[in-house]
Amino acid sequence: MMTEEITKNDVAGTPRISICIPTWKDAVTPLLSSLKTLTAIAQCEILIYDDGSNSPQLTAQLMSQVETIPAPTRLITASENRGRSFARNRLIAHARADWLLLLDADMLPDESHFIQRYINQAALCDIPSLIAGGFSLQQVKATPGQRLHAAQSQRSECLSAAARAKEPGLHVFTSNILVHRKIIEQVLFDEGYAGWGWEDVDWGLRVGATFPILHIENTATHLGLDDTTSLLNKYAGSKTNFARLANQHPKDVAQMRIYQASKKMRHMPFRSLVGMLAKTLARDPLGITPISVRLLSLKLFRASIYAEVLK
Repeated sequence: MMTEEITKNDVAGTPRISICIPTWKDAVTPLLSSLKTLTAIAQCEILIYDDGSNSPQLTAQLMSQVETIPAPTRLITASENRGRSFARNRLIAHARADWLLLLDADMLPDESHFIQRYINQAALCDIPSLIAGGFSLQQVKATPGQRLHAAQSQRSECLSAAARAKEPGLHVFTSNILVHRKIIEQVLFDEGYAGWGWEDVDWGLRVGATFPILHIENTATHLGLDDTTSLLNKYAGSKTNFARLANQHPKDVAQMRIYQASKKMRHMPFRSLVGMLAKTLARDPLGITPISVRLLSLKLFRASIYAEVLK
């Protein structure tokens, strides 16, 4: 049976925003250090959910950081790993404020007025809304092994607010969003999404069906770039989640280029061989493949994997 242990600091206050941070085997040091310096942090509470790391050393590190934060802060340590959707739902259950800021453990706000900008935007909302701040790589320098992930992120995730607003539900990256409690209470994260991938797109589409989604320029940097092998493994492991997304949101997913490419590859002769060749080109073992070719190869590899599970 899963249990939770809660540790909190001695700072009191009624928060306007609950900052919700799920983590697993990560001390969250850069993010927590940044939050301590941000304008309006005193108007927040910080909730950290350790999703079953089962590391006394990590727990001690997190507890020591909690004590230094100038805002009410709680560490919730779970005895079992249950996945990102479950962790976010538990953070929501522990939060006290009407507005919840969902931040992944490997994110870093890009400006000192990051929280204040969210507070200002929330004040303009007459009805419960979701406010998406966006994604950047401003504060991270990709290593050679992370170059493909950085290029892929720049192309598909580091988009302007105007670009994201064209398909608001599809561009809800839950690594950096502010959402009203009434939305959260009606639209929980689907815990049927296991492991990595697509649970935030599913949630964004379900939210967008009922509530307004506002995209603004209030970015945070994604520090957790993957090396190419890890990135390929994540995409390979996300095929079941993608199939679930396609089944639950057929009209929206049908507009996605990765879905269209996957459908085309479904009956392609020698699809597995094409996928293997694409994977090799994406890995670039000789270090000579242009990044544009590696990006195309990554897309072909993903399409070949997803084609296996589409109806």
